[in-house]
Order: sequence, then C-alpha cells, then structure tokens
Amino acid sequence: MTAETPPRSASPEGFRDRFETLIPSIQREWPAVARQALEATRGSFDEVVEVIASQSGRTATVVKDQLLELLDVAGGQTSRLAENLAPIEAQLESLLDELNSSLRPRIEKPVRERPLLAIGIATGVGVLLGLLLASGRRSS
Repeated sequence: MTAETPPRSASPEGFRDRFETLIPSIQREWPAVARQALEATRGSFDEVVEVIASQSGRTATVVKDQLLELLDVAGGQTSRLAENLAPIEAQLESLLDELNSSLRPRIEKPVRERPLLAIGIATGVGVLLGLLLASGRRSS
C-alpha cells in the first residue's frame, strides 16, 4: 500500500459472503466480463481477480484494489441502510404490538360468542372466493 492509498476497511475475507450482491457492480465496472465466468469462481477473491484481469486486460493489482473499493463501498451502503432501517423496524414492531392488543379482542369476542355463525360466514366467504376464482380461470 502506498502512502497515497487510504487504508480500506474491506478485506478479501468478506468478499465471498457478499459476492452475489457484488456481481451487478462488478459487471458495471467490467462489462466485458461474463456473468457465468464470475459465477464459476464461486466467490473466490483470487479467482475473480484472475478472471477480471484476463478478460479486461488490467493488472491483477489494479483489479484487486478496485474490487476492495467496491467491497468497501457496498459495506458502507449496507451499514447506512441498516442504520436507517432500525428506527423504522422498531416503529413497526410497536405498531404491530398495539394493533394486536387492540384489534385481537374485538375480533375474538364475536367469534367466542357465536362460533357457529363465525364458521358459517367463513365458509360462505370461502365458497364465494372459490366461485370467483374458478370463473376467472374459465374465462382466461
């Protein structure tokens, strides 16, 4: 690593785990490299470097640096996405708990009071949906 090159947080060890998600980025960077050739490497960092270097005419060192940069960028994007999703996930969990505690008793009460009526309604709805779906298949 030269003094001009900033240290990277990505390493070839994490490459295999993220390989499938990196294929589109790799193909954008090196469009001449066939997807099948990449997939044949099964995510081996060194094999991917060899395939890209041989098909793109670039040196293995340049390809390694660019792949590590892609891996670093993808890792940063994944981290940011996870950070942005955490509050939304917590809010959704809270809403689901609230919905479960408020709606469930309102649905269960009539079913417990009149189970035969609930079964009859469910059966009727099922028959109606079955007829609608069956007629839709015949007209296609």
